[in-house]
Amino acid sequence: MNVVPFVTVVCPIYNEEKYIAHCVDSILAQDYPKERMEVFLVDGMSRDHTRDILQHYLVQYPFLKLLDNEHQTVPYALNKGILQASGDVIVRLDGHCMYPVDYISALVHYLYSLNADNVGGVWRTLPAKDTAVCKAIALACSHPFGVGGSMHKIGARDIMETDTVPFGCYRKEVFDRIGLFDEDLTRNQDDEFNGRLRKAGGKIYLIPDVVIDYTARPTLKKMSRMYYQYGLFKPLVNKKLGAPATTRQFVPVIFVTGILFCVILGIWWHWLYLILGIVIAGHVLISLLVGVKHKCSWKETLMLPIVFFLVHWSYGWGYLNGGFKILLRRDWNVSVNR
Repeated sequence: MNVVPFVTVVCPIYNEEKYIAHCVDSILAQDYPKERMEVFLVDGMSRDHTRDILQHYLVQYPFLKLLDNEHQTVPYALNKGILQASGDVIVRLDGHCMYPVDYISALVHYLYSLNADNVGGVWRTLPAKDTAVCKAIALACSHPFGVGGSMHKIGARDIMETDTVPFGCYRKEVFDRIGLFDEDLTRNQDDEFNGRLRKAGGKIYLIPDVVIDYTARPTLKKMSRMYYQYGLFKPLVNKKLGAPATTRQFVPVIFVTGILFCVILGIWWHWLYLILGIVIAGHVLISLLVGVKHKCSWKETLMLPIVFFLVHWSYGWGYLNGGFKILLRRDWNVSVNR
């Protein structure tokens, strides 16, 4: 590239007072020329001190701009930023993360050198606090037993073409070609957009050398809620795409359905309780072995069966509810505020 592309960064935020300063500092530390970028921080009318913290930055750095997101959902925030973007490249960030200094420059480089439509890095999932629960949550959310073959979460060795990436770096013309993010999807809007992009012949690449520090949810309740919502919106994504984007999404659904099947029908066929016991025992054993393999403390190891179970149950139960919403044509309005 002889000319450095102008980049528009769009970062949806809401109630991020614990993380927003670290996020913005990592944006300011980028080695990409500041005169060739603009940053839209699209806030869902935060009720904590997020906006107060941002005022300090907005005064000093004119390329940072605060936009209001009255609808409070991520796809609406993304679309609002994209529609106002001046850049040839759109980089989608998240206020819950920190980024390496070459994050933007590396992704822009690979976007053009690979002739890609979207590129992204991998997550390094960090615990929210130095506690056994938080460490167990971080491990479960980045382990194949927890999230399957989601390569941006579990890591990859080589650059690879993939179905989706976190916080993508897109060519602006992609949005002119296939449209914006679907505002019906409070969650999973990236999956639907990337599925639509691939159906239109677009190429998406995972860049393993680009590592994003992502802070996992701090409590079991918040983690479970997040995975429930991931599962809840997946059937709607599948409906919009006309087919499932991946097969791994069905594993938690089978897990939950199998448990419910055994619990209910076991009233008449008691041998089903034996099968249920074997499945649960196997699930616990695998969870404990993960802790042993990763040399976790005994507290973390004992927490892992609970965390893995909640990840799988929450996603699967959410998926089943999402399927019923489609069948019964129920409302999809769901709050995802942290």
